[in-house]
Amino acid sequence: MTHDIWHIGARLAPSLALPGATQASDRRRERHMQEPGVPIAYTLRSDDSDTDRLLSELAWHLESRGLRICGTVQANIQRAHDCRCDVDLRVLPEGPVIRISQDLGAGAVGCRLDPGALETAVGIVEDRLSRGADMLIVNRFGKQEAEGRGFRSAIAEALAHDIPVLVGMTPLNLAAFQEFTGGLAEALPPDIAELEDWALTHLADEMH
Repeated sequence: MTHDIWHIGARLAPSLALPGATQASDRRRERHMQEPGVPIAYTLRSDDSDTDRLLSELAWHLESRGLRICGTVQANIQRAHDCRCDVDLRVLPEGPVIRISQDLGAGAVGCRLDPGALETAVGIVEDRLSRGADMLIVNRFGKQEAEGRGFRSAIAEALAHDIPVLVGMTPLNLAAFQEFTGGLAEALPPDIAELEDWALTHLADEMH
C-alpha cells in the first residue's frame, strides 16, 4: 500500500535519555519529546561513496545492538581499466547483494541503472518490512524515487507504521525529496556519531 507521507501523521512515544549526549543531542531529544512527528531524516554529502560508507557503518553499529535494521546499503566495485564502477546493493540485514548497474558497453552514455534489479531489491525490503523492523535505511533517494518509483513506497510504508527512516541524499534530488516529505525530514550532518544518536533517540523504546 502506498501512502503520502504528509497524510501519515506518525507519532512516537517520548524517548529516554542516553548517556554521553551532546548539546545537539539533548536539543534533539527535547524536540522529540515535545513535538513528536514523522521520524524521517536524511544525510547529504557531495561524495556519494562517503555517504555509502557512513550508512554501512551505521547499519553495522545498530545491528550489533540487536536492532532489526531493514533497507539497503550501497557498495561501488571499481572495474579494472574502466573509470566506471559496478553498483551493488546489500539488502539488510543478511543480504542478498544485488547488482543494480548495467554494462552498456564501451563509450555508452546515459543511465546505467538496471530498473528491474532495483525493483527486486525493493520487493525484498518491503517483504522484510512487513515482517517487522526497527528502522529503515535507504542508501539513496535517487531519480527513480523522485519519479515515484524505487524505494518511495517502502519509505512511506515504514512511516505509516512509525518505523524511523534514514535516507542518503544527493543535491540533485533534494528538492524532490523535500516535496515528497512535505518538508518534514530532518537534515543530519554526515557524521557517524550524529546519525547513530538520531537513530537511538527514535529507537530507545525498542532497546528496553
